[in-house]
Amino acid sequence: MTRSSSHPHDPHALDGLATAPPPLRRVYCNRTLNLRSIKVIGYDMDYTLIHYHADEWEGRAYAHLQQRLLAQGWPVGHLEFEPDRVQRGLVIDKQLGNILKVNRFGYIKQSMHGMRMLTVEEQREIYGRTLVDLADSARYVFLNTLFEVSEGCMFAQLVELLDERKIPETLGYEALYRRVRFTLDRAHVEGELKAEILATPDRYVADDPDLPLALLDQREAGKQLVLITNSEWTYTQAMMTYAFDRFLPAGQTWRDLFAYVVVSARKPAFFSTNALMFEVVDDSGLLRLVEGDLHAGKVYFGGNADRLEKALGVDGDQILYVGDHMLADVLNSKKLQQWRTALILRELEAELEAQIAWQPAQVHIDQLMAEKEALEFRFSQLRAQRQRQRQGYGPVTADPAATTDAMNELRDEMIALDAKVSPLVAQAGQIHNRHWGLLMRTGNDKSLLARQIEHHADIYTSRVSNFLYETPFVFLRSLRGTLPHDPQ
Repeated sequence: MTRSSSHPHDPHALDGLATAPPPLRRVYCNRTLNLRSIKVIGYDMDYTLIHYHADEWEGRAYAHLQQRLLAQGWPVGHLEFEPDRVQRGLVIDKQLGNILKVNRFGYIKQSMHGMRMLTVEEQREIYGRTLVDLADSARYVFLNTLFEVSEGCMFAQLVELLDERKIPETLGYEALYRRVRFTLDRAHVEGELKAEILATPDRYVADDPDLPLALLDQREAGKQLVLITNSEWTYTQAMMTYAFDRFLPAGQTWRDLFAYVVVSARKPAFFSTNALMFEVVDDSGLLRLVEGDLHAGKVYFGGNADRLEKALGVDGDQILYVGDHMLADVLNSKKLQQWRTALILRELEAELEAQIAWQPAQVHIDQLMAEKEALEFRFSQLRAQRQRQRQGYGPVTADPAATTDAMNELRDEMIALDAKVSPLVAQAGQIHNRHWGLLMRTGNDKSLLARQIEHHADIYTSRVSNFLYETPFVFLRSLRGTLPHDPQ
């Protein structure tokens, strides 16, 4: 097997075995998972088993979308793709044409109209006490995956053109979003972008030589591996061959890893409908209707999760499904099939790098905030004392003038402390992404994305090859949940 210098195992460990993985390569656990009890591991393909260089992929998707809008007479030729303007986990408000960052309770913490971040005052005036509820799909769109970065960027730019009356049609923000979505869907369906990737995969696909070993470990440990992808067979065959075969032992191909392969699965409908299933008969993609049982080693088209479960001989929590899409891969497989779930969040590595680099500054902020809280506590005590003095109730305490002097001194200290804290807090809000900050946080709180991951993904990690550290025999235990009143 071809190996690379990026092999995650620690070369200084005894007998060549890995020590504890670095934070960037850990598997993080929301709900305790004994991998020894998992009989089947299912995988998505795009951005899960195969990771793309997101800026390259989404840049080309953006270019295809731009060309199609130009062909419709829209004045978009001057626009450029700005990938840092949008990130996974944001919410598009189709009603008002805004892009939002929301905390776990649904409160809007940041917002952007067009390409301009709204001020706190503007946001308060527009939204007031509005809480974002993703169940209101007529209004809100949650950006589930990296595939939606180009879509979000173009939508924001077109909002500006619409406001400036430069788009030649009378559209509202909702109709504008539908046009972007439909146009981008056509670009994907017609295969133009995928044809480019097939022609130059080295430009778009990020190599991970450790990935085949992780899957070989799982297969040899007795797990049945299954590939369930929405991509069509010809694209799946080419991409999996490119990503896997050159890193496998001589004589093996990616097909040897998987007991079952399902292409054009139409997730999330794959988990909720009873669609017909076809066998892919040959490499050209010829299909034959399957009316009886499924057989290991075959490639299937469409179908549904119930039929696959029957063929595998297991169900529910004996199956772990690994994917990158919160809705199509994680939420529905858990909610409808009770499968165990793992989310692949490739951006987690950059996020953790940013947090680690920022940690000394964060410690300093925490120290300053502890000082501020102590001053605020003392100030509020003095304020209550002065209120009692002036209103003539409660116990007799110090001289009112002394109380006022002490309050003035504390106020000056707090103002001086704020002058130190404010710029640091502003910088903290820009780490990882200068517009939106961290994916998983909104200030001190969890973001809506973090809440979705916490609620629907049993485990999450940055890439599938991180399972090399944990092995197929690991018992992943969730951390003890913290509560505000827990002892510090």
